[in-house]
Amino acid sequence: MHITGTTRLFFCIADPIDQVRAPEVFNSIFARHGIDAAMVPLRVPAAQLEATLRALLESPTVGGVSLSIPHKAAATAIVDRPSAAARAANAVNAVRRNAAGELEGELFDGLGFMRSLDRAGIAYAGRRVLVIGAGGAASAVTTALAAAGVGEIALFDPDREKARQLAALLRRDFGIAASDAPSNDPAGFDVIVNASPLGLSSTDPLPVDVTRIADHAALCDILMKNQPTPLLRAARSRGLVAEPGFDMLILQTPFYLDFFGYPGLAESVRADDSYLRDLLVPEALAR
Repeated sequence: MHITGTTRLFFCIADPIDQVRAPEVFNSIFARHGIDAAMVPLRVPAAQLEATLRALLESPTVGGVSLSIPHKAAATAIVDRPSAAARAANAVNAVRRNAAGELEGELFDGLGFMRSLDRAGIAYAGRRVLVIGAGGAASAVTTALAAAGVGEIALFDPDREKARQLAALLRRDFGIAASDAPSNDPAGFDVIVNASPLGLSSTDPLPVDVTRIADHAALCDILMKNQPTPLLRAARSRGLVAEPGFDMLILQTPFYLDFFGYPGLAESVRADDSYLRDLLVPEALAR
């Protein structure tokens, strides 16, 4: 990577930061196509998010910001113009400054997640879905699932109030059967999604008891770190369809590129993202 005074900069903000993979993806794309741009990972505590976002995006050198754990929900209230998708999920994962000086917020997690289900051949229409977690990632995933016509969504989070609020939002905005689950028991569900931080640490318990998952069910663990996670390994050892979150990131990347002002790059990635899969997907998970 060759950075000069003309390089356009993008930032990926999270706390912690070591699990993020977006900089690898974007920098690979920029290098492959000879684009004078770079994405830099930046750890920012929650208390400093608004000040950091506004300061970074004041610079004409900075083209935009990608947001990860735990900032997606908080950013919705910070940006001046959240998109319809961001408002629906109360989450933002991409921010830019427009010509009027306003911060525009978008959400692409749901688009990437649904396309990853399609790529993996996981059926979801009319199905019962259990989502572990009720934060920004879970909001993006569940609103996309609801819009796509799943039959039911159950949410489990140790913070029951967060799960209740997200379930109420899904019922109100999508008219779907949505509830806060009393436990993380996956029995009876067709699709199970880990949208929680469980698995980021090697000492974390499994988000669900894999022995309770039905033989026909599919599991998605959207974490970027420690793949294959213990959850994914346990599910695959049972012969279940179990997918990591890499395609969720890869398949939303073209939407980021459009948002950040690179429509040509976006079309190129839509046409061929095999090199990004080679970059991200460990050999142990390749199919």
